[in-house]
Amino acid sequence: MRITFLIFLRFILFALFIPACSVSLFAQVNKYPPISGRPIGAAVALSPDPIVRMRWANPAASSGLETYQLRPVKWNVSDPRSFDMRQFQSQNSIEVTGKGDIRFDFGRTNAGWLEFDSDDLTDSVTLSISEYNEPAIVNTGAIHPVKTLPPVKYGHMYRLELSPDLYEGVRFGWIHVLSHQKNWHIKTLRLVCQVKPVNYNGSFSCSDAELTKIWYTGAYTVKLNMQKDYFGAILMERSDRFSWTGDAYPSQAASMVAFGNYDFVKKNLVNTSKLDNGIASYALYWVLSVIDYVNYTGDVAFLKSYIDNASQKLDNAYKNFDSPNNLGFYGWDERLGAGFENPTNTETKHAYTMLSIRAWLEFGNLLKQSGEEKLADKYLRYAATKINEERKKGTWLNEFGLHASADAINTTLTTPQEDAAFYQRNYTDRANRLSYSPFNNYFIIGALGKMNKYDDAISAIKDCWGGQINYGGTTFFEVYRPSWNLILGKNDAPVNNQCGYTSLTHPWSAGVVKWLSEEVLGIKPMSPGFKTFNIIPHLSGGLISVKGTTPTLSGNISADFNEISGVSTIAIPKGTMAEKVAIPTGQNAVDKISLNGMLIWNNGALSGAKLYNVHIDNGAIVLEHLKPGKYNFKVDYKAFFKPTVVKPLPWKYAIDSFKQDSLTCGKWNGKYGNDGYMLFNYFKAGKHLQKLPAYIDSVVLTRDKNVYLDLPAVNGLLKDTAGLNKPLGAVITQDPIACLQTMTIDLYAINTATHQIALYFLDWDKKGRRSAIEIFDLKTKNLLAPVQLVKNYTGGKYLIFNYTGSIRIRVNQVRGENAAVSGIFFK
Repeated sequence: MRITFLIFLRFILFALFIPACSVSLFAQVNKYPPISGRPIGAAVALSPDPIVRMRWANPAASSGLETYQLRPVKWNVSDPRSFDMRQFQSQNSIEVTGKGDIRFDFGRTNAGWLEFDSDDLTDSVTLSISEYNEPAIVNTGAIHPVKTLPPVKYGHMYRLELSPDLYEGVRFGWIHVLSHQKNWHIKTLRLVCQVKPVNYNGSFSCSDAELTKIWYTGAYTVKLNMQKDYFGAILMERSDRFSWTGDAYPSQAASMVAFGNYDFVKKNLVNTSKLDNGIASYALYWVLSVIDYVNYTGDVAFLKSYIDNASQKLDNAYKNFDSPNNLGFYGWDERLGAGFENPTNTETKHAYTMLSIRAWLEFGNLLKQSGEEKLADKYLRYAATKINEERKKGTWLNEFGLHASADAINTTLTTPQEDAAFYQRNYTDRANRLSYSPFNNYFIIGALGKMNKYDDAISAIKDCWGGQINYGGTTFFEVYRPSWNLILGKNDAPVNNQCGYTSLTHPWSAGVVKWLSEEVLGIKPMSPGFKTFNIIPHLSGGLISVKGTTPTLSGNISADFNEISGVSTIAIPKGTMAEKVAIPTGQNAVDKISLNGMLIWNNGALSGAKLYNVHIDNGAIVLEHLKPGKYNFKVDYKAFFKPTVVKPLPWKYAIDSFKQDSLTCGKWNGKYGNDGYMLFNYFKAGKHLQKLPAYIDSVVLTRDKNVYLDLPAVNGLLKDTAGLNKPLGAVITQDPIACLQTMTIDLYAINTATHQIALYFLDWDKKGRRSAIEIFDLKTKNLLAPVQLVKNYTGGKYLIFNYTGSIRIRVNQVRGENAAVSGIFFK
């Protein structure tokens, strides 16, 4: 492969990059060519993307992957005597003088691999990578579950190769020097990053820097996962790194808004048109993706070429509507069956039926706009018939939980009274109005917007997506709970769970990008291809300004609104028309409105030539049927409205007090278990010592593995009731099997009185176990408490709390070989 001098020069001059190795070496071992774009775009300080300014001349779906290189922004050494770092920053050179480890922080998660050069390496070394601040470990089935290996040598270059594709999710990298014979040098350490050429044709910013950062972080998450021919779904190679049809729905939506790479979205829709990954809802998300694509592009020909495909999916949903079975998956949230554990439960059935109604309705409306009247009427009739049947049952307002009600509201067929009932039932608890996954939270904020609860939506966005950034994330995660931030340090290893080893770069989490552009900026298509569209911003949650751009095939639609200055600008491209534009005023009293220097409103009445239909509605200046062009508005106020500061809902948990006891160790008798106890695998594997209190009917464990070991004296082993040592008994998670990084303990209570429980954890073989505990109401599966972390339990540790009624305790592995619980004690 030849590299022209100009490309090579541009490559080495780009400020964020480091010099590559010699041209011959690069040509010999580099997987992809160097980046061919130019850093000519606007700088975006709030974007985590190191090449946010990069612009390619003609990026296309057919464009191959390219590479750029990054240097670390921070580093730590295990022993300063083993590494001379004095020339690292200036010359990218480290002298190795002993054994030890160096951790490099590249400042953001990337899709890449670790390399360095050395012409005098004689020691034994390994390299590691991770999205968090410890070397990564994932499930069996991955090519290399432990993301640590000796590097592969190419001449004087050394590279960590964990898969044929090379790339992994990399925020942190390590060099481990395992032996030392003589001093040697690490040179030109670099992270080689891959990228699919794509330009930021869309943009978003507002008066709240956190929301702006969320938009760009979501866009970057999607960009990192773009492969040559498809939208990827995860960076870390854990055996599921391929395109997931449902995951692609919010990912593609975000991509169209941020990048306008419509040809690549189309290619992915074709690639996934016959795939549903064995998940019923994913077939419907594919249909919704087609609707998004056609609404954004106007590609009606594509719609018509896939009508039969979409109809088959929609007809199958109608066939199974009254008894949906084998749903396969609906989300990782406990209320949705915890992923693959119990996916066809009452809530997921309700949610799936509402998703079906939404898909019929939106597809029918698109067909009607596209001239397919007969088929449109069929699906519109399906939607109307089934929603009315549900309404006539008279039970849905009291049966539908958070996810089912969100899908119901997103049909747009619910009444204001029904919305109010759903809201009171499911959206007034700050913790439980969030789903475990940002994927499902996309539909929840969609429902809040449709209920005109924009303050709540923005608060939820900050809790979910803002919380991930506060944790240290530069991409968005597979799952997340805000209470993680209370127990984990910045960039600590996350909680693993029913999703397996948690991915910290999961593009299914990026739907918030589209929501912010359509609902806060307010640019939304009303007919295919933005031939007609609305610009209706919602400056809630304390916002006073917003501006941004949405790319369309007719050109960019841009808007810039500022309630305080009264200055607003919109640009409408040729071939389109803004059906409705709402200029926010912040409820200020409007005196005059000027458009392009001409007075069009004066003291409550139209003024001048009256060329525009202007009126004020609900605190916004509304104009209709604006033709292509640029519009500059200036609003003068005669009085300013002082808005009431909307405070976010408080965090309220039914269980909010916990204690941890590492002093009692195995000597529990007399302190814990006065009412009863359960010592796991006390007699032998599978046979527990159980004395349940009268108020507990039964204890049911799932996904656990039994451990019974006759060990020599180990500190912390549970004593028997006489205070004598017993063999080790415990239940553990089944790591590293995929999705078995968790186990549940269900307590079926006879009454709702308050009682104390103590869980006993013992890391008997000193494997560095760290475990996270979640507690749910057993009936509703609502979260009852912030997540708790139990660590450093080599000598045994109790987690003690009070509870009422029947509960589910979910024990999750964080680090260490597995999570382990030896006993439960009632008091």
